[in-house]
Amino acid sequence: MLADMEWAWLGRKNYVPMWRLLQQRAREVASGVCSEVVWFCEHEPVYTTGRRGVDNRLRRLHAPFVQTDRGGETTFHGPGQLLLYPVVDLRSRGLGVKTYVYMLEQSCIALLAGFGIDACRRCGMPGVWTTRGKMAALGIRVSQGVAYHGLALNVHVERAWFEAIDPCGLGEGIDRMEDWGVRPGMGELSALWMEQFYRLLQRAG
Repeated sequence: MLADMEWAWLGRKNYVPMWRLLQQRAREVASGVCSEVVWFCEHEPVYTTGRRGVDNRLRRLHAPFVQTDRGGETTFHGPGQLLLYPVVDLRSRGLGVKTYVYMLEQSCIALLAGFGIDACRRCGMPGVWTTRGKMAALGIRVSQGVAYHGLALNVHVERAWFEAIDPCGLGEGIDRMEDWGVRPGMGELSALWMEQFYRLLQRAG
């Protein structure tokens, strides 16, 4: 099954068309029409909220926002942030949601370790963290046994975009790879993350 999982760097994409593409691919994977895929991209600036988001807070942002079908809190997506969007058939792989979330987080933690960044997970708080703040946000949806949405890794995204929101729901700020003195290319990061993700899938399979 690993050989069937394609991946691609898509460049800069608007959020809503990308979201619709994820939904369509998830339906196709569930019906057996298409294979699993991982898409990587950056987004044009947009605020998004998951099913637990608070509309009143968003209305004060004076910026575009989208209420999506993923889990998680309000966050920002934009240039300088790598979006990792796996569409994975959890049912056929025999993976539970908790195990899959662990794999997404661990792939990111291992990726960051390769750049000398000490990151970790926090119990009950999806995402990837350092002592300085939240390095990667995580939110997924599972429909018909297929997971989509994914991770948003802060590479060199502008901090100012996050000042109007609480991306962690905890009153904490974000962290970025750039703040650790590294600024790799998005294509390079995509390939490195896939290596880690493949490794975990092989162990699980």
